[in-house]
Formats: sequence, structure tokens, C-alpha cells
Amino acid sequence: MADAPILSWEGLGLQQGGRWLFRELDLHIGPRDRLALIGRNGAGKTTLFRLIADLIEADTGKRSVQPGTRIVLLEQEPDFTPFATLMDFALAGKDAPQRHEVEAIAGQLGIELDRPAATASGGERRRAALARGLAMAPDLLLLDEPTNHLDLAAIDWLESWLGRYKGAFVVISHDRTFLKRLTRSTLWLDRGTLRRKDVGFGGYEAWEEQVYAEEARAAEKLDAKLKIEAHWLERGVTARRKRNMGRLEALHRMRAQRAAMIGKAGTSKLALATDDEARTKSVIVAENVTKRYGERTVIRNFSLRIQRGDRIGVVGANGAGKTTLLKLLTGELAPDEGTVTLAKTLNGVMIDQQRSVLAPEKKVRDVLAEGGDWIDVRGHRKHVQAYLKDFLFDPSLVDAPIGSLSGGERSRLLLAREFARKSNLLVLDEPTNDLDLETLDLLQEVIADYEGTVLIVSHDRDFLDRTVTITLGLDGSGTVDIVAGGYEDWEAKRKKRANPAGKTAKSPLPRAAEAGGGIVQSQPAPDAPAPKSAAAKTRVKLSYKDQRDYELLPARIHELDGEIATGEQALADPDLYSRNPERFARLTEQLDALRAEKEAAEERWLELAELVEG
Repeated sequence: MADAPILSWEGLGLQQGGRWLFRELDLHIGPRDRLALIGRNGAGKTTLFRLIADLIEADTGKRSVQPGTRIVLLEQEPDFTPFATLMDFALAGKDAPQRHEVEAIAGQLGIELDRPAATASGGERRRAALARGLAMAPDLLLLDEPTNHLDLAAIDWLESWLGRYKGAFVVISHDRTFLKRLTRSTLWLDRGTLRRKDVGFGGYEAWEEQVYAEEARAAEKLDAKLKIEAHWLERGVTARRKRNMGRLEALHRMRAQRAAMIGKAGTSKLALATDDEARTKSVIVAENVTKRYGERTVIRNFSLRIQRGDRIGVVGANGAGKTTLLKLLTGELAPDEGTVTLAKTLNGVMIDQQRSVLAPEKKVRDVLAEGGDWIDVRGHRKHVQAYLKDFLFDPSLVDAPIGSLSGGERSRLLLAREFARKSNLLVLDEPTNDLDLETLDLLQEVIADYEGTVLIVSHDRDFLDRTVTITLGLDGSGTVDIVAGGYEDWEAKRKKRANPAGKTAKSPLPRAAEAGGGIVQSQPAPDAPAPKSAAAKTRVKLSYKDQRDYELLPARIHELDGEIATGEQALADPDLYSRNPERFARLTEQLDALRAEKEAAEERWLELAELVEG
């Protein structure tokens, strides 16, 4: 590092429960570091944060801090119980921030701090904690799952704030998009050791697989049993990630099929109503659904036919109506107008944010197998310890009390419990909260293999892009956008609609072999164009060259995305310009050329897609 560290730990060690959680760790944080702290649930990430913040004592090691350095820890679950209001919490402590600073940040986050702390929602508490922490003007900011309970607008605001922040920060997060956009270096806490690499999270997975590959080669010298015991999890993780790449390709094909069925804006109801095969597969049919609370219309004129196997993502700001829409689709809430018809065979399982079934005094065995040794997994009998391994647990934890598990491990245990039950509808309410990245890979795999229909409410953009076939986007006005694809597809449609630049909005460009996308507004805009005549809808036969471009351009665009990402990662090095200005200039020029080529390829593909789709 070019600058002297503002905080260092040398030889850091800590014991928990009679064993070393980690020992002989060396850690140095510079004044402008942007660090991702990565590790499995239970590896000790939150504990390491508390050691850095000097909230607990280490068993070994020396901590050094530059004089005057202010360190602020934004905890994952701060304690609000002693405080009457959120403002009381924000202004508590001997190093409390100035009230006007707190109020300024709270206003930008859209939170009123005079409300009672006891009845505040998770999102309100998270905003209050952010207002307090950011207003303290820290030199080193420790962020433990900062996006939990935040809606997309608040996450965007936080990303922008951190992008301008002059100090150093270390962040623990399951939000891949958040990490990729903000971090420049990575700390990896793994099996009691801490590694550092000066590459942002975008390069973490390649680094991780390189380390595991080196370990696997070294393990060839060990006997087979020891090798299996030491590496079953690591090999499972890397294999899972590779399998998920294939699943992503299948997901793109499913999105293309649903885009074709949805049709263009304003035509989905007709297209689906005349599709006999789709009708027989339907599990939930919403027709002209409207729901009001007082004078406010939360959902307006919403129609959608959900089929068996669909993966539906629901996104929008807090208060936009996501929970209302979910309750309407599952029959928990009746619409004021319109109808929602559920298949008679529908058997749903809901995994909510409250984790209410996980009593601290219960054992893992009690939660999974009612105290026994065997669990019924969707009609198949399986030993509880083998099932624990499927969900990345050490089988020896079978008799551990729930209270001894980390927050992420509890969330993973709940997923294991619910996925074992027989069902054909799975409802996930913010399922990614508290999960580590490897568990998210596992969850992605389980959802992909699930034979029923999935409804997901989430603010995790990357997770939605990896799992859902259709996104329902709510903007708070009552309109529900129906997009074939994930979060990025919905965001692209919103931007095109908001900034048409005098052009008609086009279909989204497919990602990595995806053949198309579509959007339907639950209520067409007043200036929507009239339906085309039958003659206008006639498909055009492409020339040989046009057909080749139509088929090959998506793959080329995918390649360009990878090249651009590689170049951007290289330019993210803050010292590159001063160290090698010629390479900086060359990379900048190459990136400009790649982006221009991508833009031209996108325009060409979109023109051809419009011809093909009539």
C-alpha cells in the first residue's frame, strides 16, 4: 500500500468455545481502502469487525491505530431496546454525531427519526443506523450487511454516498452487485486464516478457485480419507458454481420463451387467453386486479397468468406494494376489483424474514427432523447429517443449539427445513438476508431444480438476475411492470421509458444466449401506440447475412461484456495512472473502442430483432 495504514492487527488470535476461531492473522487497512470481507457464515467476519472496532478483546496480537482515527461499526443487528425513538438511538453515546448531520442524512434516506424504535420496521431501523453511522464522519467505516432491509432506492443512495466517501471502508455483504461496484480489494477469511488480494470483488471468484485448485493439488499427497474430509466443501462450492453457469443458460432460454408468450405492451392478456397449452399449465391467474387502501390505489388493473415452473421476482421501493401483490397472488388477500384464481392443487411453502420457527434452545436435529435421525425430503427418506452436508453444514452440528449458530447459519437452516417439505409453490420473502455468497450459490441451484413455481421478493439485484424468469416491478403508482427477465431487464426498460430520446422503446438486449425480452404494463400508458394491423405484424424473412448477424451477435456482445469488465477491473486500480500512465491511456482507448463496438452490435441486433418480431 502506498500510504501508511490507519489500522493494523499483527498476530491476531481469538478463541471461541475452547477452539481457535482464528490465530496469527495480520491485517492492515489504508486510509483510502475499499475492502470486501468475504467468508462463510460462522467464519468470524462479524467478530473480526468487533475486534477492529475495539469492542471485544483478542487473546493474542497487537492492535495499532493512527492517533485521531475515528472508527464506526454499522452492526448487522444494532440494539434498539433502550431507546424510545429512532432519534434517541441515533444521538446516543459519548461520540454521538451532531443532530443536524443526522437529520440531513435521514432526510436523504427518507426516514423520520421521531417514530418509536419498538415498532419500527427492519428497513426503518437500518436507515436510522446508517444515518447515525454516516453522520459521525468516520475515517474507517465497517459495514456489516448494510443493504439488508433496504429498498433499491436506498441501496442506490448508499452506493453513491460511498462512491464519494473520502475515508476507508470494509464491507461484509451478500449483495454481489453492491460489492462489484464499490470494492477495490478483498479480504478472505477462510478456515481461520485471512488472505488479502488487491482486486475488487469482481475478481474474487477467480482468485478463490485458483486457491482451491492449488490446495487440491497439494492434497493429492494426502491419503484419500483426509483429502475428502478437508476438501468436500470446497470442491462442492466450485463444482456448484460451474453447474450454475449451465443453469444460467437454461434460465435465459426460459426467459426467451416467456417473453414470446407475454408479447408486446398491452397484448399479454389476449396472447395468454388464447393459448390452450398455457391455460392447462396455469397455477395462478390474475385478471384486472385492483387493490386500494383508502384513497390510495396500490395495485391497478393487473393481469398475469403464472405457469407451473415460473420464477417470479417482485421488486420496488419499500411501501410500493410488494407485500400486497404477493398476498393477492397467493390468495391471502382479496382484490377490490378483478379476480385471482389459484389452481386447486396448489400447495405453498412460505419462507419469511422473521425466522420465527428457530427457537434458540432447540437443536438443529429438532428443527430438521423433529429430534430424529431421518428427514423426509420431498417424499424421499434421508439421514439428517447427510442432508446437512447438502446445505453446507458440518454434519457434527446436528446437536448444536440454534442459539449457537450465526444469523446466516440460521437462515440457511430454515431454507433446508422448508425445502424438504413437499410443495409446488415456494414463496421467498427477502431470502438472501444474512446468507453468505456460497449459500446464495446453493440457493440458486435449489431454486433452479425446484419443480414448482417460485415467488421471490428481493432487493438483491444479482440474485434476481440469476434466478427469475419474470420480474414484476412496482413504482408505487399502482402500475406493475411485467418484464421477461431479471432486475437488469426491468431497470433497462425503466430507463428507456424515462428517456426515450424521441425513439420508440425497444426490446431489451439478451444476455448470454438469451433470445429476447418483453415488458407489459398492467395499465398501458395513455400515449401507447395503437395495435399494429395484421399486415404490419407479418414477419420479415431475413437475408443470409442478416440471419447470421441475428444469431451470432448475442454471443459477440457477451464476449464484449467480458472484455469490458476485464478492462474496467484493471482501470479500477487507483495507482495505475501514477504507476504506468501509458498503460492507463492504452486501456482507456481500448475500453472506448470496445464500448463503441458493443453499442453498434446492440443497435444492429435490435434492428434485426424488430424485423424478426414484426
